[in-house]
Amino acid sequence: MLFTPNRRLRGDAHDRRPTARHLRASLVLACASIGLGACHPGPETADATPPMLVRAGARIQVPEGSPLRAQLRTREARAMMAAPRIYAPGIIEAVPDKLARISAPLSGRILALPRGLGDAVRQGDVLFTLDSAELSTARGELAKTRVVLLQARRELDRQARLFEAEITPRREYELAQSAYAQAESDSRVAAARLAQLGVTGQGNDHEYAMRSPISGRVVELRGAPGVYWNDLNDPVMTVADLSIVHLSAAVSERDIAAAFPGQKVRISLQAYPESDIEGTVKYVGEMLDPDTRTVKVRIAIDNADGRLKPGMFAQVVLAGPARRVVTVPASALLQGGLYTRVFVERAPFEYEPRTVTVGATEGGNAEILSGLDAGEHVVVENGVVLND
Repeated sequence: MLFTPNRRLRGDAHDRRPTARHLRASLVLACASIGLGACHPGPETADATPPMLVRAGARIQVPEGSPLRAQLRTREARAMMAAPRIYAPGIIEAVPDKLARISAPLSGRILALPRGLGDAVRQGDVLFTLDSAELSTARGELAKTRVVLLQARRELDRQARLFEAEITPRREYELAQSAYAQAESDSRVAAARLAQLGVTGQGNDHEYAMRSPISGRVVELRGAPGVYWNDLNDPVMTVADLSIVHLSAAVSERDIAAAFPGQKVRISLQAYPESDIEGTVKYVGEMLDPDTRTVKVRIAIDNADGRLKPGMFAQVVLAGPARRVVTVPASALLQGGLYTRVFVERAPFEYEPRTVTVGATEGGNAEILSGLDAGEHVVVENGVVLND
């Protein structure tokens, strides 16, 4: 009887305390509850960040809350009257009729060169002298033909008197006439040969003086005293008048209509980048170069100070005819493969790509030839983020 209460007390304690099995079960349920909560978050824990861009067909939308809204800038495409500038590369050249390549008209040894490289010459000045056997031959031929002509003249006069006196037949008189005509022709040919050389029948038999056909300066010298010169096509020296020079510019086929004689142009030179000069279009070529698709435009430039040298590179700026053009900032243009695109704002923060044809670009603005109308707004900053 003493142990009965004790057994009842132990049984009650066993009923009220959790066993180890109960503790393990409770722990498993708690862990399961935590895992299920992690796998299925409630609405208050979902990621609510909006997308940067939303593409709907060809259009691109920048939704509210997207950071791109603060980065994109648009500007209106403007229409204006403008005379677009046309750029063309060119090279300075001597005026063709003021450039003389002086060749010896006959072979011989150079005796003297009174004018040297860089010397100024006037028309008619002696440039060099030759000792030429050909000149001796030409002078001798003229002298011989003159003697024959004199004899033929005398014989003709004698035969004329005899014929008038009916002493000789007509045939003798006619033969004298023919001989005189032949001698006269030979004498003219010999005199013309010397005249072509610029000499007369008088003077030194073998010394020939070559004179300058134009005024200018000796810009090239290839001969030297004592040298025998026998190539009649090889110039001994070159004389040029460079007080006026020409600039030969290659104008693109699409810009030919903008060039015309009398047009004033601006010219920049690599040699003098600090200052531009002015010139006048003298001639627009008649033929298109099939390889470069350009036309040669010749521009006259005053060169009294002698700063411009043939062979210098230059760039010509021609003003095209004024016309209505649509322009946008050049930053709006995006290159996509072979095409140029802009992004047009169709609605607030809704954009559409548009392929455009671009003309001249100047001062940060680009001329749009087609694909865009004045008044439309285009993205001018960070449009690249919209590009595919």
